[in-house]
Amino acid sequence: MKTDFKFSNLLGSVYRKGNLTYTADGTCLLSPVGNRVTVFDLVNNKSHTLPFAHRTNVARIALHPRGQLLLTIDEAGQAILSHFQRRIVLYRFSLRDKENRSVSALAFSPSGTHFAVAIGRKIEVWKTPSTPGSVETKGDEDDDGGLEFAPFVRYRQYVSHHDAVQSLEWSSDSRFFLSASKDLTARIWSLDPEEGFTPTTLAGHRTAVYAAWFSNDQETIWTISKDGALFRWQYLPPPDVNLEMVTEEDERWRISERHYFFQDQANLTTAAFHAQSNILVTGFSNGLFMLHELPSFSEIHKLSISASKIDTVSINKSGEWLAFGSSALGQLLVWEWQSESYILKQQGHFDSLNALTYSPSGDRVITCADDGKIKVWDTASGFCIVTFTEHTSGVTACEFARRGNVLFTASLDGSVRAFDLIRYRCFRTFTAPKRLSFSSIAVDPAGEVVAAGSLDDFDIHIWSVQTGQLLDQLSGHEGPVATLAFAPNGSSLVSGSWDRTVRIWSVFARTQTSEPLQLQADVLCVAVRPDSKQIAVSTLDGQLTFWSLSEGAQEGGTDGRRDVSGGRKVSDRRTAANAAGTKSFNTITYSADGSIILAGGNSKYICLYAVETAVLLHKYTVSVNLNLEGTQEFLNSRLLTEAGPQALLDEAGEASDLEDRLGKSLPGSKRGDAAQRQTAPAVRVPGVAFSPTGRAFCAASTEGLLIYSIDAGVQFDPFDLDVDVTPASTLKTLADQQWLKALVMAFRLNHQTLITRVYRSIPEADISLVVRDLPEVYLDRLLRHVAKETDSSPHLELNILWLESLLRQRGRALKEKQGEYAEVVRMVARAVARVQGEVIKVAEGNTRTANYLLGQPRENVAVATAQKRLGDGYGANGVDAGAIEDEEMGKDEAGVGDEWVGLD
Repeated sequence: MKTDFKFSNLLGSVYRKGNLTYTADGTCLLSPVGNRVTVFDLVNNKSHTLPFAHRTNVARIALHPRGQLLLTIDEAGQAILSHFQRRIVLYRFSLRDKENRSVSALAFSPSGTHFAVAIGRKIEVWKTPSTPGSVETKGDEDDDGGLEFAPFVRYRQYVSHHDAVQSLEWSSDSRFFLSASKDLTARIWSLDPEEGFTPTTLAGHRTAVYAAWFSNDQETIWTISKDGALFRWQYLPPPDVNLEMVTEEDERWRISERHYFFQDQANLTTAAFHAQSNILVTGFSNGLFMLHELPSFSEIHKLSISASKIDTVSINKSGEWLAFGSSALGQLLVWEWQSESYILKQQGHFDSLNALTYSPSGDRVITCADDGKIKVWDTASGFCIVTFTEHTSGVTACEFARRGNVLFTASLDGSVRAFDLIRYRCFRTFTAPKRLSFSSIAVDPAGEVVAAGSLDDFDIHIWSVQTGQLLDQLSGHEGPVATLAFAPNGSSLVSGSWDRTVRIWSVFARTQTSEPLQLQADVLCVAVRPDSKQIAVSTLDGQLTFWSLSEGAQEGGTDGRRDVSGGRKVSDRRTAANAAGTKSFNTITYSADGSIILAGGNSKYICLYAVETAVLLHKYTVSVNLNLEGTQEFLNSRLLTEAGPQALLDEAGEASDLEDRLGKSLPGSKRGDAAQRQTAPAVRVPGVAFSPTGRAFCAASTEGLLIYSIDAGVQFDPFDLDVDVTPASTLKTLADQQWLKALVMAFRLNHQTLITRVYRSIPEADISLVVRDLPEVYLDRLLRHVAKETDSSPHLELNILWLESLLRQRGRALKEKQGEYAEVVRMVARAVARVQGEVIKVAEGNTRTANYLLGQPRENVAVATAQKRLGDGYGANGVDAGAIEDEEMGKDEAGVGDEWVGLD
């Protein structure tokens, strides 16, 4: 089984902090999620996360007007210039000043030649690196690559504001730009020295100016402040002065109109202006947003979309879609104001994840968290499709029934619930005779029995799914039950406890017996191999041991303390190597073929082991975000003060704004508090799961749901290649009708386009011969390719012929080597099931259409023909219409004409 998994997507979090921005065509929305950036395709209903990551949370993002370059800056002032379409990092640079002030505003000029960035009260303008096809490189034939060697060159610096700059806005000709600051003023700057122009200060607001914009004709400037005051500025002479006596020196920018937003106990938190349509969007701290048309200031919409403040708003180029982000609850909304409908409405978990599981088909991932919510994520689109809120406390475990679309969850509220994922409703609730907080769950393969364990009680509770009644309470453990797992063949139930034992229960036997397996430390997690022959046990001392399920004897083990340990918290007095809290695996899972095992714990590492040799194959770093505790191996001694670590000091009382100085959260609260947290969340991995196809695995982390895939980024992976195998020789072999040789050469090159061309060129009559003579080493690749073609291409009959021939002639090999071909057979089954569902839908639709048409009455054919020929008394061929009518009347007298009959 391949193990070259790479990061492919981040789910479970749609918005964290920062600004939102649209692409040039307005179809995609870029949202910062922690130290990464996620792109939401609003037209195709898909999302993907860019592969690069910052060291701290992303503060500002800006996209080049041509859509090629993406500039992201984090809270520490580190900037990453990346190619947006190719998703690769081009350059890294630091914009941090001596006072370590963060970047508060960022904007590209409309021409794309410069970008302005606000660092505290200072504004810097930098040159944009030239790209292939831009004005700087057109006609330059010697330019190889188009990117400058030193892309970041500072063009000019502007220092006149007395407080932090909050907004930057360019004019349409890229000659001037506006800045709005907390010093109650807005200023007009010129990029280059202009004759007769001097930097102008727009003063008159009583609170911090949030933003300033140019109108579409550049004749008007709009400024808006925190208290909801909107000022219109125009280049006017002094009031109450004879216009004939006014000179050009007397004209200056003056306030022509004043408007106010009256919001009780709420401040303006964000605003955006669309100059082409004169639409102003404002967001407030009470979750309300308003839409106005300028310059009349007429209110168009007023809607509450969040329970907390709106952090940012963005308008696409056409002015139709409004994007809102709220960081308190992790909400992201895209609203079309003309039709008053949601284009996108997503919200991630606002508390830490606890567990996850894949659906049997592999196209859904279910996550549960401490916020009491259960979310179902679509792996293809990356969106949350449904949220269950029936639980009243944190959800600790979830598991799918192998047969049917039924999800079982356990919660701290003392209930175990069953959800129907076809109708999306909770249809069964299981409770114990006494109030318990359930922490683990297991479902038998048939989906008839569900078992749950609790940290408050030493018994295992078993219910019937059909009736909801409590069947039995298994007693035997002398400590809290930490983990449960049913064997895939349904023969036994495996439980692990803090009493340092693992028990194997024969639940369906006449006499329920349990066989204890003694270990050296508390049991944290148990996993059963898919063939039901082996179990893996993770204990508190960091040991990973493998036991035979039938004989109850240990078959192997490995010490994972050094592999999983890593990451030092700010409050730790020991180094990461000596911290005991990160030296064990809290969650383990087998792959689909049972050859590798995946393990994670309270550290920043995910470990991948080979089962037979117990060798560490790969070690994945979950996050490098310094805003999370436990991502650093060594602490910086410069951040230690006399009062303790600087990160633990409460510096909110030194903030400039009153609402930032007020403490709204409980001291030391980590979760369960609706206000802001005062302690940074720690990086951990509470759950991992392999996809049923084996091509991906997901991990629940502090930042969200991480998905690692094999297919991501692999473009050229040759196999058994020699100098004679080239794309040209493969096409020549295909032209010579040597089908098998051409297919093998294409597989050796591993060029997907070439493989597809050869695959579709083989005649139907020769498919069985090619399958029969194909070397077995290429069977896995052919099955995988046929599954992909069946899932995506419209050649239905061709794909079915390939599948029929493969299963008919190679079915024995697939059955004998189930472990080797398990995940690719799952891919084929999933593709066939999807095609079957689509064909059934088309057939049912055609049946209903045919029944409808057959039930419709129709007029006599002769009458219909006559009516078609009727014109102005004569038909198209000059036939007298009256004669036709007389003829039809004669038929009526005979009882035949003008009769309505069915098509049948």
